[in-house]
Amino acid sequence: MGASVEGGLTRTGRDRVLSVLPYYHIYVSDYDLTSLKTITSGAAPLTKELIFGVHKRLGIHVKQAYGLSETSPVTHIQKHWDVALGSVGPALPNQTVLFMSPDAKEVPHGTEGEIWIRGPNVFKGYLNNENATKECLTEDGFFKTGDIGYRDEDGNMYVTDRVKELIKYKGFQVAPAELEGLLMGMEDVQDVAVVGVHDKERETEIPVACIVPAKGVVRGREAEERIVKWVAERVAGHKQLRGGVRWVDEVPKSASGKILRRELRTWLKEEKEKGRVKARL
Repeated sequence: MGASVEGGLTRTGRDRVLSVLPYYHIYVSDYDLTSLKTITSGAAPLTKELIFGVHKRLGIHVKQAYGLSETSPVTHIQKHWDVALGSVGPALPNQTVLFMSPDAKEVPHGTEGEIWIRGPNVFKGYLNNENATKECLTEDGFFKTGDIGYRDEDGNMYVTDRVKELIKYKGFQVAPAELEGLLMGMEDVQDVAVVGVHDKERETEIPVACIVPAKGVVRGREAEERIVKWVAERVAGHKQLRGGVRWVDEVPKSASGKILRRELRTWLKEEKEKGRVKARL
């Protein structure tokens, strides 16, 4: 944990509100949080299961917020922690938010699309990078966030994943964050990252769960099969862990707590190559 976050978690009798990344919510039982009343989470989607888990264990209200550096920085925040759970709340004043299909057409409420935002807070472009600016800013001032989400009838926004991180399985799109949130609700799992890997036999991408096992869980085929079955009972057919489970000591993350999926995909590819070499020997 970063020093500033850890310091905020260890002080008692003073702090009432804490802003923290979803990654840190799994460690709440390790700290004295008796003074806290509200946790605000951002930078990555937070599932209903994890929100309920924190509230049940500690009685703390957990809200979500959304924004990017390019939007200076917050555009959404939940008004009430127990309303529209799993959402980041409605847009703040002076924000225009669209949800767009891959062919740049607006989709209706309840349908996932790329989140586009326009407002006085949105940046004007990247310094000395005209190409990147043209790619993400439309002529009428909308910023293409690269995030996928949808809006309910009450105007609350739900962020499901990043466009670039979606796993394409036989024409379907699978959001890693959805599977990660589900798996975090399983007692066998301490931490998890889901990535897509190419399967030559199926000629498509398939989801693989890289899991840090909870204390007492024995790594092996029995636990792997139990986890795969548990997920299969709770998701649609195209979202199943067809790539199985891989055990890891830790999930690689950036300084801001975001999962470094590229590192995991590289590691999985290397492990697969090692397996082929052993098979030939």
